[in-house]
Amino acid sequence: MTQPGTAPTRPRRAAGCLQSLLVLAVILGLGYGASKIFGDESSKSSSPSSSSSSSASDGKGGSWEIGDCGGPDPENKPDGYRAYDCDESGATFKALELKPASFMPDSIQCPAGTDLIIQVSRVFGSGDGKKGGGIPTHTVCGRNLSDDHPGDAGAGGGQLVEGDCISATAKEITCASAGAEDFKVLGLVKDKKECPAATTEPMQLMMAIGRPYDVICGGKV
Repeated sequence: MTQPGTAPTRPRRAAGCLQSLLVLAVILGLGYGASKIFGDESSKSSSPSSSSSSSASDGKGGSWEIGDCGGPDPENKPDGYRAYDCDESGATFKALELKPASFMPDSIQCPAGTDLIIQVSRVFGSGDGKKGGGIPTHTVCGRNLSDDHPGDAGAGGGQLVEGDCISATAKEITCASAGAEDFKVLGLVKDKKECPAATTEPMQLMMAIGRPYDVICGGKV
């Protein structure tokens, strides 16, 4: 993972917002992999939500709310992000849901429809975000404001959710491209016994600390 950068602060126009501060935003690459005990390397999604590091300024004292918007920071390219009012031209995503902060990416499970995941951290004093400083405060599950939604169930991107499609090696694919050898995700559970009756291929994943499930319940597409 590349080292995150620092983004300039910017006051929000909306009334009642707290003063700006620096935050660290990391778009987490998610996906799981294969062999009969499925590992991490062979199923990395190629979706936009599986990008490298980014940085952002939330303009709200580190406290995002559902419905807040953000977008790329033109002064911190290529991976910088910052807060925007939703009617500004620079806004590209909206906060769909908020989750606690975590140092373990696998423990963050955003809802279907999440196109990007941003972990926000507060940078204190003269700390330099380019050197990886900051304390994680929360996670933003973001949805694109455009019509491009790789995180929708079956669209082939974002986190794995029920309704997505996977190959025989547990790599996420678009359901539109799925063939006879591919599967639909019927459940994400801790034990194979919890899979629904229609499951034809329960896929045991390699252990990952914090991940809320260990088995992908695959059924025929």
